[in-house]
Amino acid sequence: MKLIHLSDLHIGKKINEFSMLKDQQYIFEKIIQIIDEQKIECVLIAGDIYDKSIPSKYAVQLFDDFLTKMAKRNIPIFIISGNHDSAERIAFGSKLMCQSKVYFSPAFEGDIKPILLRDEYGEIAVYMLPFIKPAIVKNIYEYADIESYNDAVKIAIEHMDIDKNRRNILVAHQFVTGAETSESEDISVGGIDNVDACVFDDFDYVALGHIHKPQHIYRDTIRYCGTPLKYSFSEAKHKKSVTIVTLKQKQNIMIDTIELIPKRDMCEIKGYYQEVTALNYYQNMNTQNYMHIILKDEQDIADAMAKLRSIYPNIMRLDYDNKRTQNNQIIQTTQNIENKTPLQLLQQFYEIQNNDVMNKQQTMFCSKIMEEIWEEET
Repeated sequence: MKLIHLSDLHIGKKINEFSMLKDQQYIFEKIIQIIDEQKIECVLIAGDIYDKSIPSKYAVQLFDDFLTKMAKRNIPIFIISGNHDSAERIAFGSKLMCQSKVYFSPAFEGDIKPILLRDEYGEIAVYMLPFIKPAIVKNIYEYADIESYNDAVKIAIEHMDIDKNRRNILVAHQFVTGAETSESEDISVGGIDNVDACVFDDFDYVALGHIHKPQHIYRDTIRYCGTPLKYSFSEAKHKKSVTIVTLKQKQNIMIDTIELIPKRDMCEIKGYYQEVTALNYYQNMNTQNYMHIILKDEQDIADAMAKLRSIYPNIMRLDYDNKRTQNNQIIQTTQNIENKTPLQLLQQFYEIQNNDVMNKQQTMFCSKIMEEIWEEET
């Protein structure tokens, strides 16, 4: 059986007030083409369908269109909710849509049962695990010792009653330890949401969502497929793709990726104002791309953003890199904020104030308090 693994669509996302809806519509058409060209027999979508738990009507319409086109291929489609989604909203109408082979994960209620598929090699069991937090799982399995995300996922999997003799697939949305992150993801403070890859040992393939860069963890068959589009300039050098999984007999799995070329890429350019506005600099460039421009001029250019937009209409961000910014420690710290977790920022502040690093006990205490606040807000 040939599957396509997708995740983190983030439909309705805005970046620097630029709506990505048209870019998402464009890339979804490319994915439909890949489904047809590759003769895909099953679709796995591993969470974060929308960028907000209450999406706009335009985001819902776009996903409805994408889902309808996939369903017309008469292939099973498995969809789970991510941390950006409302599990209850995602699951609406799921009992009705399963008649069209479209399967949505319900909000987690414990004891997940698989949906069984069959091909020439026998049965394939597909388990759908929506994004879960320790408190959710603890509320269901009150007797269990659950202190962490790893405990929560481990307990959830232990109650799946997995038949190890058949091929088992898990669709999940969690942060697996060792994954390489980007600034556009919502990662919990202090790595408290980490899940060890070994909890997935009983699955032949694990289709993960949550991390935006395509990668595998621990083994080749525990994979993040990444986002279909770049959602921050920290992803500018990423190559976005879809993951194609071919299941044959048990322990015989082939994995391939197909690159996705966006309508407008995210690019960073750096140079002096006179340089980046010279015709010979940009004439062979796709100036419609989303741009982060870094100027090296020592003096700020008056009305620079408006002037640059006459050449680069989709410029999203403008920064300076010169002696003034390099020598200004406060500005340097500010520029790095997007790449640091709240705990790392607190550790940095503590070190500046006390001329010493936080010890392990202090770090664990602060991490716990931050996590409790994060739980309340989400």
